[in-house]
Amino acid sequence: MAKEDMKISKDKFAPAILDASLGEAIGKPSLNFWQDSWLRIRKNKAALVSIIVMLLVIILAFVGPLISGHGTNEQDLKRTNLPAKIPVLESVSWLPFDGTMVRNDGTVVDVYEQKNIDEYFWFGTDSLGRDLFTRVAKGIQISLYIAFLAALLDMLIGVTYGAIAGYFGGRLDSMMQRVIEVISGIPNLVVVILMILVFKPGIMSITIALAITGWTTMARVVRAQVLKLKEQEYVLASRTLGNSHSKIIFKHLLPNLAGVIIINTMFTIPNAIFFEAFLSFIGLGLSSPLASLGTLIDDGFKTLRLYPHLMIFPAVFISIIMVCFNMIADGIRDALDPKMRD
Repeated sequence: MAKEDMKISKDKFAPAILDASLGEAIGKPSLNFWQDSWLRIRKNKAALVSIIVMLLVIILAFVGPLISGHGTNEQDLKRTNLPAKIPVLESVSWLPFDGTMVRNDGTVVDVYEQKNIDEYFWFGTDSLGRDLFTRVAKGIQISLYIAFLAALLDMLIGVTYGAIAGYFGGRLDSMMQRVIEVISGIPNLVVVILMILVFKPGIMSITIALAITGWTTMARVVRAQVLKLKEQEYVLASRTLGNSHSKIIFKHLLPNLAGVIIINTMFTIPNAIFFEAFLSFIGLGLSSPLASLGTLIDDGFKTLRLYPHLMIFPAVFISIIMVCFNMIADGIRDALDPKMRD
């Protein structure tokens, strides 16, 4: 190869033309804290699936009684203890939705044909001939109502109490913490029994019991966070500008605690659902004819060996709700934690 061919052109040694403005260009769209948290939740498949399942359950709870065509307390002794029968699925042999029941001698009987019933009862009926699908949907409504009410009370009482105790500190904080210790030392079951003696078993007694004892954990968490945040520079700047204590607490401190409050609230909801179901199961919860998931499980447990569908369906739904809320709470905790990394 000739030397002339091996020479490199002087144009290739020319300095590169650099645009300084490109160094500060933003390659991705700017996201705020909540948008970034939502992206983290979307990457959490378990939390995303749980959100979708819970939305479907909530839709079922409110739309179910409207599409079933039966009332919650509508009784008909001609259709007592019917097994589940669902259109289309009744033709699938390996699914228990064909309206048949196995007797003690091992024979399979079509109960619908035996009782001359042409209707479909998706979850079957109970001992009084009431549609179990409608009652399960209504039970989900009541259980979710009690759970969200408990979460609301946690936020209103616990957050306010903990923020005041942590912000002012000193003797006031010490006195308020002693009150929390006294309330925490009283078992929830004792409070519920006292409420039942004053009121009647029902939503009112459970609500008051949760209002008395359920907010203490939230108050302690918020107090600990406020003790840490109240020494920050932006709080000192707000005091210097002459802002009132209430404005500093509710405008500067609590918005920075939104993540902690949301996480604790999400964990409160499944605990409240389980607490209500436990009380109803032992006979201290809702009374007839009201139906919650706990009362339905209690009724089905009494005839579990004869009519298992009476317990299986409400037990499945309360399990789904408990698991979904816990998975959502875990996902929100990971999304709102600034220490987490993708």
